[in-house]
Amino acid sequence: MILRVGLTGGIASGKSTVARMFGELGCVVIDADDVVRDLYRPGASGHRALVGRYGARILRGDGEIDRPKLSALALGTPNGAQELNALIHPLVIDEEMRRIAAADDGSDRIVIVEATLLLESGGRQRFDRIVVVDLESEEQVRRGTARGMNEAEVRLRMSRQMPRGERAAYADYVISSEGTLDNTRARTERVHQALLDDLARLSSP
Repeated sequence: MILRVGLTGGIASGKSTVARMFGELGCVVIDADDVVRDLYRPGASGHRALVGRYGARILRGDGEIDRPKLSALALGTPNGAQELNALIHPLVIDEEMRRIAAADDGSDRIVIVEATLLLESGGRQRFDRIVVVDLESEEQVRRGTARGMNEAEVRLRMSRQMPRGERAAYADYVISSEGTLDNTRARTERVHQALLDDLARLSSP
């Protein structure tokens, strides 16, 4: 049996770090950003949809999607981000579900899908469990700027994501990424054990 787990959190909250830790614990991890990159490749369904909507101006010289230019276009209008999400999210979800199915080898496994807008795209209905990585808002800003983003961009992206409290309310499990990596690892290990227990209960006759 597959236990489908959605992993989400705000920008710069530590999602990717927690996803990596789950992978080290033996979970199959699917990164929505990797799915998007594959869909954006020339010839893929996402590439065709984007060029159909925005035209060749979003292409680099080699035919690849110019993601900074696409982001600038999408974030440059009030409804641009929603329009881009409505175009791409159904394709991403279909591919995520295909990859989850491909991970089913007949054994009991936990498959983690890491995605920033997982809940905004209806993830509560697609997954058996939801894990939210949580971080205080000002620490998100600090970590985001430490990664090279400017503060205004971090705050803009935060404003377009589900509020922190609302996100946590959807969660079966919340992992705080405050403190050290060892702190986060210990919390992730506890949630991993809880997910193993959930899987055992669900797969028992």
